[in-house]
Amino acid sequence: MQYKVLIIDDEPLARSMVLEYLQDFPQLQVLEECGNGFEGVKAIQQHTPDLIFLDIQMPKITGFEMLELLEEPPAVIFTTAFDEYAVQAFEQNAVDYLLKPFSKQRFAKAIHKWMEQDQSNTTPVTEQLLKAAAHHPLQSDRIVVKNGSKISIIPVQDIHYLEAADDYVKIVTAAGSFLKKQTMSFFEDTLNASSFVRTHRSYMVQVQQITRIDPYEKENHVAVLRSGIKIPVSRAGYPKLKAMLGL
Repeated sequence: MQYKVLIIDDEPLARSMVLEYLQDFPQLQVLEECGNGFEGVKAIQQHTPDLIFLDIQMPKITGFEMLELLEEPPAVIFTTAFDEYAVQAFEQNAVDYLLKPFSKQRFAKAIHKWMEQDQSNTTPVTEQLLKAAAHHPLQSDRIVVKNGSKISIIPVQDIHYLEAADDYVKIVTAAGSFLKKQTMSFFEDTLNASSFVRTHRSYMVQVQQITRIDPYEKENHVAVLRSGIKIPVSRAGYPKLKAMLGL
């Protein structure tokens, strides 16, 4: 059986090493090499590979951010010098990670491990990996979103509020709004708890954007932002908001 493979790494030498080691595995067919995450997203959409070899620290967007942009991410073997975080996040959630420079024997072990796994659905594993990765400082100061073929990088400090929108979260900034295929719970878990508060089941607000809190119908309230937008504050969200604002 033939498997489709992509190599995504900004270092040509690292890509050539993977290519060389793959010569021992004729059943793995390399369809393309990519030098950054933007190229990687396009290649994955075009080829729907079974397996990708992926670096983490790349220009433009990281390997983690690239995976976030994919509807159905393939199986991943990381090829990285980024060992500080690898041990805690990857052992649980990635197929494997190869710390550069890695030997042919270590590479072969990762391939055999992947072949022995159930390859029918790697998406849940990759989602767990991304949730773990989102807590790392490398990921915590920006959010990467995709709209058609356009990829935008949003600094977290620019976010005014987030709003649930079916299977997506709408991220609202002064520059406009962006949709991210994610859950509110994910952002509640990963955004800085000293900067963002979940005021309502469907809303999270950056506290610095709030100018005042007004009463609204029964025991509910609204948070009025600098932009004039009014964000619902539920009975459960009100005590959290008051505590954040020191009221």
